[in-house]
Amino acid sequence: MDENTRLDALAFDVFSRQCPSRSTLEHATGRWGSLTLGALYEGGFRFNELRRRVDGVSEKMLSQTLHALERDGLVHRDARPTNPPRVDYELTPLGRQVAERLLALIELVEGRMPEVLAARTHYDEAHPGR
Repeated sequence: MDENTRLDALAFDVFSRQCPSRSTLEHATGRWGSLTLGALYEGGFRFNELRRRVDGVSEKMLSQTLHALERDGLVHRDARPTNPPRVDYELTPLGRQVAERLLALIELVEGRMPEVLAARTHYDEAHPGR
């Protein structure tokens, strides 16, 4: 049995601390991962363009996020040997599928923010000082 066949036969369980799917889920759904995937769903970006699109992310965090997403096969990095060097980032087909699902969640949350804000107000009134 070769390595790929053995991997295909594994049952992945994100609830198990040893499952490799857990780190991929973390990379995709963490604050910077989900925003990066959502931004890249709009199209390819160069690093600084992506940094401007994902408002508030530091250069270091964006770099770490892109490396993790690239390693997981969600983002493709295209480095061109020009002067100055040009590096573009885009979603892979798998990254596109993940981003579609994340964007559905983002749209749901954005659309229900009046309810969320009302719930926060109610909670804060019921629990002063927290």
